[in-house]
Amino acid sequence: MLKAIQNLGSSTTTTTTTTTGFVASFYRLKPPHATTTSAFVSISSSLLSYYSPRTRPTKPLLFLTRKTRSLEPVRAHSTRSESKMDGTSSSSSVAVQSSGSVRKINFCQWCGGQTKHDIPDGEEKMRAICTVCGKITYQNPKMVVGCLIEHDNKVLLCKRNIQPSFGLWTLPAGYLEIGESAAEGAIRETWEEAHAEVEVVSPFAHLDIPLIGQTYIIFLAKLRKPHFSPGPESLECQLFSLDDIPFDSLAFSSMAVTLKLYIEDVKAGSRKFHYGTINKRPGSSPSDTHAYTLDNHLQS
Repeated sequence: MLKAIQNLGSSTTTTTTTTTGFVASFYRLKPPHATTTSAFVSISSSLLSYYSPRTRPTKPLLFLTRKTRSLEPVRAHSTRSESKMDGTSSSSSVAVQSSGSVRKINFCQWCGGQTKHDIPDGEEKMRAICTVCGKITYQNPKMVVGCLIEHDNKVLLCKRNIQPSFGLWTLPAGYLEIGESAAEGAIRETWEEAHAEVEVVSPFAHLDIPLIGQTYIIFLAKLRKPHFSPGPESLECQLFSLDDIPFDSLAFSSMAVTLKLYIEDVKAGSRKFHYGTINKRPGSSPSDTHAYTLDNHLQS
């Protein structure tokens, strides 16, 4: 997404460094009972491939059931995770052992054979190579998508009913599923966690967390109807004025960063698009919202 954003326009905006200009535009999705979503076309043609129209011939967008996690190539359960990687069981046969930001994979995801860890020919990084079939298991970052919902000068937060960070507040967000766009995933997660029907207005933040292998895409959104209630993964949902946001009780550093950037934008009277790298302090817990730095912050 960052590459697509960097291709937008030719003007530059100077912040911490010089970055490519970004024009915020309107993005509309049809209600949850509709089976086809329409992409916005006023941002840039370079983003159309990212937010392309998608037809769902079977289940409506907001009522999709959670897909089987075994579709993912590698399952890793780590206490460092920021979002929903919380020890949920998986049908995958891949055994994973946490080892910092790189996880040791002991068994092949295709044939179940024992793996060895070596640097394949032509590559530079250590990989898990199956000793039986010879296939290589690559570990890729996971994308988390969510919505920052504006309503009556307040934002909607959910109190988590699951680990990690049980009982702490977060924006409605979770892992992007196979077969959906980032915006679709953010809308789905919002419905699952807050039973709120939302309309995505624009992208707001792209935050990378290299230590735990996650990338966050957060969208600004508004309620289609002024109704919301806790989903199964939430204890409660509540609208907070900016002065009342419970920063001491937020679930993750990614949420703290997003909300702080949002408040800065509101006070400045201009919404911007933000990119940054959240560098977590090694050994810190997911709920430690102070053990990080925001680096490489770009805004446009």
